[in-house]
Amino acid sequence: MRPGIGLYPKIKFHGRKIGITVVLLTWLGSTLACSQGYVSNYDLTATALFSGGGAGGGDTLPETALPTNQAPLTTSVPEVAATTAAAQTEQSTPVNPQSAPTTENTTPLPPVLYYTQAGDTLPAIAARFGVEQDEITSNEAFEVTGFIPAGKLLIIPNRLGATGPADLLLPDSEIVYSPSALGFDINTFVKDGGGYLSQYREYMADGWISGAQVLQKVAIENSINPLLLLALLEHQAGWVYDQPKNLALTDYPMGYINKDKKGLYKQLSWAVQQLSIGYYGWREGILTSIAFNNNTQMRLAPSLNAGTVAVEYLFAKLNHPDIWKEIMFGAESFSSLYNQMYGDPWLRAQTVEPLLPVNLTQPVLQLPFLPARIWSFTGGPHSAWGPDGARAALDFAPSSTVSGCVESDDWIASMAGGLVVRSKNGVVVVDLDGDGYEQTGWALLYLHVESSGRVPLGTWVEQGTLIGHPSCEGGVSTGTHVHIARKYNGEWVLAGSALPFTLDGWVAQAGSKPYEGLLTRNGEVIEAHTYGSFETQIMRPRENN
Repeated sequence: MRPGIGLYPKIKFHGRKIGITVVLLTWLGSTLACSQGYVSNYDLTATALFSGGGAGGGDTLPETALPTNQAPLTTSVPEVAATTAAAQTEQSTPVNPQSAPTTENTTPLPPVLYYTQAGDTLPAIAARFGVEQDEITSNEAFEVTGFIPAGKLLIIPNRLGATGPADLLLPDSEIVYSPSALGFDINTFVKDGGGYLSQYREYMADGWISGAQVLQKVAIENSINPLLLLALLEHQAGWVYDQPKNLALTDYPMGYINKDKKGLYKQLSWAVQQLSIGYYGWREGILTSIAFNNNTQMRLAPSLNAGTVAVEYLFAKLNHPDIWKEIMFGAESFSSLYNQMYGDPWLRAQTVEPLLPVNLTQPVLQLPFLPARIWSFTGGPHSAWGPDGARAALDFAPSSTVSGCVESDDWIASMAGGLVVRSKNGVVVVDLDGDGYEQTGWALLYLHVESSGRVPLGTWVEQGTLIGHPSCEGGVSTGTHVHIARKYNGEWVLAGSALPFTLDGWVAQAGSKPYEGLLTRNGEVIEAHTYGSFETQIMRPRENN
């Protein structure tokens, strides 16, 4: 048993219930053709090839809460049974893990009664349940074009058939670098742990840094909760309180064996990408299944929260279904370790969630360049950080007669006023509420900002203040441009979803693939293209004197 040390006292876990009618919890016996190594789902493009920095159980509703023509639903939960890869291969054909088949019912089943969660949108709910948006009804009236208020009853056709477990593992605020982690001292926690991590050092672009600094770097770049990263590191390799048992755990502490992902920074960065794919793919409704490392896949229970899906997705990438089941729900589960280390995460979540309030509005933002200068819209909604993850970012490139990474005399201009809380390695982050923390309220990320002329750390900027010149600094890029993204309470805000990225009245829309998409305003349409054609040009009008 490991001690519960650090910021949070050990708290007895009381569990959590969400009022959701549960679909049957059995394995979906389909197979998936997948590669051995990690391969990005996202295409590499000309302007945005960058890499970072260098539901619960159900409740039976009273009959009076149901439509008069429907019978009450039960909540019996069969035992989850894992199926061998060989048996699944004989019974099914390979499928895409993000588009798992649904089971056709010859006799219509009673509808599912679903109570909405914070961050839910109608398109995402429809995708998770495998229905059309117009098939979802409610006996309550509320706005459904943005975030749906939590706790609203939706009546949804029951077509999914078999899905995975509906147990909730972690709240959303324990996945992203949210306000709940503001008081957490990583250095002290690592030192008190006394394990291999407290002695670890790694050489980065800035020189040698400690294990705690590596972890903080990954957490802040990706906006992933450092508590989660520490728990993963302890679970997978025993680095926090102990020493790795073999060379593989020393070189590959996340358990992902790939010579190109050797060392703590690369291992954590890989793990964070998987967490982000799960979390934001579920949030957006583009991920509905997880694939295991034995080429099998499972449809996710539609009542899960994004935080749970993030954890399930990561561990599925690393494990056979039998092992995954033990890690998720066994006597020594990952959740049990997490509670031992920090206390009950659901109690902390009560003070900070919902991370994205239903009435959240974006501040008035300007396009990120000066008036009367022609730029191009070169990247529609795509990953905010790294190759995969939250499609929260947009790209803009200045006009140039030369392609590639060239110096530019154009300036990036601040989209809104705030405090510069990061200015290093091609990155500038502006905290709009000015409290000095990018984990609270709105924060704006600018990536690929040239070091020469870059706004210094600690500067208060007004809307339109010069941030720096666009460049290729801060990661891998094949063309000079600026990459921008938004966060609220540590969660990347998807650029083309319920709260679209809006700049000088131009509203972003996501395309079918990352980097594709549109900007629309008053009937005008600009389509994103990485090569910066005439049709992509956009200009802020000259300001009145």
